[in-house]
Amino acid sequence: MSDQSDLPLIYEKDPANRRCVITFNRPERMNAMSLELLTLLRDATEDFNNDPDLWVAIITGAGERAFCAGADLSSTIPAKAGGARNEPLKVNETRNLHRVFKPVLSAINGYCIAGGLEYMLGTDIRVAAEHAEFGLQEVRWGIVPDAGAHIRLPRQIPWAWAMEILLTGRRLSAQEALHCGLINRVVPLEDLMPTTHAIADLICANGPLAVRTAKEIVIRGSMGMSWEQA
Repeated sequence: MSDQSDLPLIYEKDPANRRCVITFNRPERMNAMSLELLTLLRDATEDFNNDPDLWVAIITGAGERAFCAGADLSSTIPAKAGGARNEPLKVNETRNLHRVFKPVLSAINGYCIAGGLEYMLGTDIRVAAEHAEFGLQEVRWGIVPDAGAHIRLPRQIPWAWAMEILLTGRRLSAQEALHCGLINRVVPLEDLMPTTHAIADLICANGPLAVRTAKEIVIRGSMGMSWEQA
């Protein structure tokens, strides 16, 4: 595999273990999403989805400070101001993962806020380091989340918790996120990737078509389809 260390996103394929690891690689910018990162993320997601040798994806962030701090406004706002429409990227679709029926796990290694949390909402199983924090702070900046968080968050956790996150803009600790059902596990940082890989091992021990079909039915059901339609 070619060296990707200088790229804003690292895509590592491990077909022998039926998985890939996708790493947001902008630790100096809290792994914020630039247009280049989003383009690479779209490409990696499509490759994973189409590769029959890959059954599970793990998403994480480089460094120990942040999983992803959302959009990098220094790159996205100038692009929009200059007339760029970022097509056919469709940023919201890139974040949502709603067309990926293979399991996607997230290993949350630090701050998971704004667009980072919105992206995490599209993943299936979430493991967080003890120091991780979660929040949708857009209301503090006078804007609203633009990737469907207002719809998906109250479908995934209790209404009162979702409204507190959306309306106050405060950050939740990892333990609070675990308590409200936003994440599955809280572990020491050194155990983050081993724990996530162990969950991937459990998934890969199952029938891959059965796993994908189960996820597809859940996704289609969450979109309002009946059992027969799903």
